[in-house]
Amino acid sequence: MDSLLKPFNSKHVSFGRHETFALRYAWLTKGFQAVEKNPHIFNDDAATVALGVGKNMVNAIRYWLSATQMIIRTDKGVAPTALGTAIFSETGFDPYLEDEATLWLLHWLLATNAESATAWYWFFNCFHKAQFSTEEAEFALAEFVADKLDSKPSERTVKQEIPLLLRMYAQTKIHPQNSMDEQLDSPLVSLKLIHYLAQTKSYRSLAAQQLSLPIAIIGFAVNEIFNTLNVTQLPIADLMYSKEQKITLGAVFRLTESALLAKLELLVAHYPQLYKIDETAGINQLYRLTEQHIDSLLFLENYYPKDAVIAP
Repeated sequence: MDSLLKPFNSKHVSFGRHETFALRYAWLTKGFQAVEKNPHIFNDDAATVALGVGKNMVNAIRYWLSATQMIIRTDKGVAPTALGTAIFSETGFDPYLEDEATLWLLHWLLATNAESATAWYWFFNCFHKAQFSTEEAEFALAEFVADKLDSKPSERTVKQEIPLLLRMYAQTKIHPQNSMDEQLDSPLVSLKLIHYLAQTKSYRSLAAQQLSLPIAIIGFAVNEIFNTLNVTQLPIADLMYSKEQKITLGAVFRLTESALLAKLELLVAHYPQLYKIDETAGINQLYRLTEQHIDSLLFLENYYPKDAVIAP
């Protein structure tokens, strides 16, 4: 499996393709398994019937499958990726999102896809304000767009990204007049990476220990970074702090310094044949003990139950 990281490139960005619909629990499973049966499903007039949603939601399902890299566009329509098949096929690791590890994985895939989920990449890698209002985040994203992007999307499209992102990660504020569908939280809410503060009508996104984040997902993420950069060693500080629009573990997973180091030490303990931590010239470094690229699926295969197998 090729590296799935999509680092920031000012010429390749995307805003608004989700039709302002947040990711919902059943969408990835339903959409992915429909693609397995019919690669043209999203261009099919019967898609609304097959997926049980309206036309705009059909487009949103296609977007979220693409943004999380469960499917890829082809000349024949769309096709499952190896990772999508591993997770969401009927015999996959976790087709119904029952394991929180899968939610952490989906979060990583969104926050590291600067090409298709630019606002998600920006928020988790570039926006460092711990407490903020919706308006402050909207303004900061607009500044980033104005400063870093070659071609400028509409101001309205950019502005709509922040409320949707916050709705996907912070607990929904329930109002009696809202429909049941509108009250369904995104699965990513359970990660508790963003909190709504009702008293100040603001949000908070702080670094924490992230005890529910499995070492397998750290291994997957670290391996993706090594594969993308094509290196065998990285300063641990570079995995902690995001600089110059770089993707980093500490920022994406909202880890404290001590938590990141503890996760990396556990990774080394689980995979001593692959990784070690050592100090070089006074700098703590994580070393990968092979120059060959490692398939990131290895870390998932070693995590999920053995009775969950990848479909042929």
